[in-house]
Amino acid sequence: MSAEDVLKAAKAAGLMVSVAESCTGGMVAAALTDIAGSSAVVERGFVTYSNSAKQQMLGVRAETLEAHGAVSEEVAREMAEGALDHSEADVAVSITGIAGPGGSEHKPEGRVCFGLARVGRVTQVETVEFGALGRAEVRIAARDHALALLLKGLG
Repeated sequence: MSAEDVLKAAKAAGLMVSVAESCTGGMVAAALTDIAGSSAVVERGFVTYSNSAKQQMLGVRAETLEAHGAVSEEVAREMAEGALDHSEADVAVSITGIAGPGGSEHKPEGRVCFGLARVGRVTQVETVEFGALGRAEVRIAARDHALALLLKGLG
């Protein structure tokens, strides 16, 4: 599985993709757009690192952030759905997590929540505990997991 696989699948399906990223800071969008011809299927990317950016750019509700925190499946869902609502894409993936260093008792380093939204389908969310791999490794693992989710969503 690679970014190239995602682009080929999107092109074959005639679908446009968008991404909404927090802890990865644009790494998924970069992986996709590093490949020539990606403009045929990559509609846009949102880097929404702060809570206010999540609200302003993706429509994440303040109530959701207050009730669940930014690193939650609820926020990942609203981010993915917001990426569809604020773009012309057919499929969107979202990432919000704690890359580290640090974390808390309730939200440890390496916890990353993902959302996968596709027009006409129920949004899927999941949480992956990558563990305290270190900031760079958590971000790489999250990028790769998001690419795998996008590929799945294009099927």
